[in-house]
Amino acid sequence: MLLVENVSVEVGGKLVVRDVTVEVGDGEIVALMGPNGSGKTSLAYAVMGHPGYKVVKGKVVLNGEDITSLPPYERARRGLFLFFQNPVEVKGVSLRDLFNAINTSWRQIEKVDPLLEETAVKLGLKRELLDRGLNEGFSGGEKKRSEFLQALLLKPKCLLMDEPDSGLDLEGVRLLVDYMNSVVREGACVLLITHYPSLLQLVRPSRVLVMHNGVVVSSGGVELVDKIAREGYSSVVSQNGL
Repeated sequence: MLLVENVSVEVGGKLVVRDVTVEVGDGEIVALMGPNGSGKTSLAYAVMGHPGYKVVKGKVVLNGEDITSLPPYERARRGLFLFFQNPVEVKGVSLRDLFNAINTSWRQIEKVDPLLEETAVKLGLKRELLDRGLNEGFSGGEKKRSEFLQALLLKPKCLLMDEPDSGLDLEGVRLLVDYMNSVVREGACVLLITHYPSLLQLVRPSRVLVMHNGVVVSSGGVELVDKIAREGYSSVVSQNGL
């Protein structure tokens, strides 16, 4: 379970998220929507512990533990995983290196290399990419598949998915939908961040929150997704007097 309670976030001394509360239960998908620049990604980075995104008010609780002051690697060890909208390149560290290091330091994954290669094949990720610098020269779709692979092997308890369909072809979107459905069945919680209603026609969340200018301006069920698809964000924002 993930609880983001009355959280405000500063970036470079500027307040970009104000008094946001989000709760995602085990086995649940909650969607966080909003136009570009509304604060969705800033909130995700703050929840993951990015040092440039400072929580100046409120707290982040994962499975009953306050993790607000923990560094990102400790949050990851407790089962929190962030799918980046634009995964970064890490030169000199391959996926194979990454998982062998993880396995050595804090998580036991039996037979890392065979499992890594088997999972890559299932995801349509070329084997040679396992030994290239992480995301180095990868296409947009390959970067997303690389993140799927990481999540499949790490089996996180809670996922922050920031525009996970960005750069994916139809087959990639199918893999994404199947993955989200499978982790939810296994009891993980998912905070799905997107500004496109189309993805939420395939993955129907239990609740929907809409952000604008750093605050949550509306919440409800999937009817909000349908309203935004028909009328755009302006209808939701104006309805709330903003």
